[in-house]
Amino acid sequence: MYRPTTVRLSTPATHGLDGFAPCIAHQTCQSAALHPIVISKRIIVRQIIEQLSEQLATLAGASRAMHADASDEQNKAEDQYDTRGLETAYLASSQARLATETEQSLAVYQSLELGKFQETTPIDLTALVELESRGTRTLYFLGPTSGGLEIHHKGTEVLVITPESPLGQQLLGRKVGDRIRIQTRGPAQESRVTSVS
Repeated sequence: MYRPTTVRLSTPATHGLDGFAPCIAHQTCQSAALHPIVISKRIIVRQIIEQLSEQLATLAGASRAMHADASDEQNKAEDQYDTRGLETAYLASSQARLATETEQSLAVYQSLELGKFQETTPIDLTALVELESRGTRTLYFLGPTSGGLEIHHKGTEVLVITPESPLGQQLLGRKVGDRIRIQTRGPAQESRVTSVS
């Protein structure tokens, strides 16, 4: 489910290292004419790869432990109603499947080519999109997989979404200045695309 994340600015950003413009989170936006929040897409992809690598290592370890438990003599069924071994085997299989999906996502991001976007370029895969709604500005990275990952870099937060997500579907083909309506748990909110890179 779409879960909005926010970065609010009170002063125009100035460029720093790695193409990043520092910003102050959780402050009220004073002007709609503020400069776009800037963060390098290479940094975003690098952090996605790091997170997926950590997840894969954790899943691989859990899967090995569960397979060992499933084949342990102590988990053999004592009677027809004892399903401990079977349940452990199912869990191990599920962990292995999730590890395979994570490994595939990792491979996709390791070979991902980043597109370049301008104000007149329609939003597509690898776009970094800034939305503004009621003074709140939010960054989204449109990635091929792993929707829901949150990237944090020097006070800036970016949420990874995919083209299959409700928000991703609305953003595809849009341009800077276009407006969309986002349905969350409460009433639908209108947001404006303020920058795409």
